[in-house]
Amino acid sequence: MKTTKKIILTTLSVFLLQTNAFSFCGFYVSKADTKLFNKASQVILVRDGNKNVVTMSNDFYGDVQDFAMVVPVPTILERDDIQVVDRYIFDKLDTYSGPRLVEYYDQNPCYMYDQYFGIRKFSEAATMSSMDMIEDEEEIKNYGVTIEAQYTVGEYDILLLSAIESSGLKTWLRQNGYQIPSDAEEVLDPYIKSDMKFFVVKVNLDEQLNSGYDYLRPIQISYESNRFMLPIRLGMANADEAQDLIIYAFTKDGRVETTNYRTTKIPSDKNIPTFVQDNFGQFYADAFDKAYKRNGRNTVFLEYSWDLSSSNYVKCDPCATTPPTYAELRDAGVFWTKPNNSNGWGGANYNGELFITRLHVKYDREHFPQDLFFQSTPNKEHFQGRYIMNHPVQGHLDCDQASSYYQMVLDRRENELDELAYLTGWKMDEYDYYVDTYAKKLERSRKDKKFNTGSIIPLNKVFQDSKIKSIVLSSLALLLMTSVYFGSVRRMN
Repeated sequence: MKTTKKIILTTLSVFLLQTNAFSFCGFYVSKADTKLFNKASQVILVRDGNKNVVTMSNDFYGDVQDFAMVVPVPTILERDDIQVVDRYIFDKLDTYSGPRLVEYYDQNPCYMYDQYFGIRKFSEAATMSSMDMIEDEEEIKNYGVTIEAQYTVGEYDILLLSAIESSGLKTWLRQNGYQIPSDAEEVLDPYIKSDMKFFVVKVNLDEQLNSGYDYLRPIQISYESNRFMLPIRLGMANADEAQDLIIYAFTKDGRVETTNYRTTKIPSDKNIPTFVQDNFGQFYADAFDKAYKRNGRNTVFLEYSWDLSSSNYVKCDPCATTPPTYAELRDAGVFWTKPNNSNGWGGANYNGELFITRLHVKYDREHFPQDLFFQSTPNKEHFQGRYIMNHPVQGHLDCDQASSYYQMVLDRRENELDELAYLTGWKMDEYDYYVDTYAKKLERSRKDKKFNTGSIIPLNKVFQDSKIKSIVLSSLALLLMTSVYFGSVRRMN
């Protein structure tokens, strides 16, 4: 009896198909990483000319024998075009490029007065190796399916298939123990008509045991292709809800953008209340969801872009972690940079032009009917999802500028709550204390100032009265004459 294996058709298992720094000077506090999003997959895209290197990190948890995936690829890959890499590279890029929380500290107005103003998971087991999947050659031909190549790479058994029509491929997969969605033909057919091949992956249990890893490592492939795209429709064949995809794209030129969907910057450089620090992850998840819905659920969001060229000294501002090094870039698939002996600030121990783009897309079948098509642009503008906390001066302020400072903080905090409500949709009723604290400080400061001045009339008010002004000037003149007279008497004696 054959064991049925469901195919993992997620964006995690898709590949590319055929063919001026602004200084923020804040202090890094926290980041929003991919763990905030359910069913989030990650892909690294490296492209220069027609050469592509694509690395996938799968989010499969459970018994590894339940794992399988099918991926459209543009050509028949050679064994040397496929390798496995350590998952750490995704953690590195996620930490480096993720949306971040930064903080500033106000200057004390009493000391600095001038400055103050001035693949989807399945439970059914599968025990066959990829070699067991290969049936009688005549039966394979009857389905219009050809096994073009087969490899064992690391802990994976890999088949490269070509097919004549989608129903034959679907039947062959089912006959070989794969349970695929009922509407898979609709999804597979466009790729077959485009003469795509299919990269079929499952775990070799013996190799997995010998590898010493308790997780499935990312798979990396290299190939040449004219077109720059990701087939996300395949990832929606068995998806019952929207999925998140994080894309890290490396090019020589500049920012990577989608051509058939809008690429929109995530709301950034927003001032938010200081109490968000305790729950920044939930803040960003809600802010992203709000932006996603506000933009019609069919927008690709830019979360980070930066020039990492060796000639660019500033590689992040502020930095959540050190920038990628030469060795890390090589693991990510960047093939054109060269090592050097310099290991200066920014981790630029390499030579070469390099630009990184982080895109975030949340997709479903209704709002993303097409695959993602990309272009590499000459735009090298720096951007990062960045949210700002401003810490007020602590303690009692005892100077003439205290009241105006408290008023400024009060106004700022009211604006921060408004911004928070707009970004996340959170209810602000429970945060009244955030502004009330400084309303009370302002009231107390004004009372203290009034008490300290008492009935003293300011000098500028004094000189507005012509009579008082005349008396004061006469008294000064008399005082001067008296001083001159006594000075003369002393000289005579």
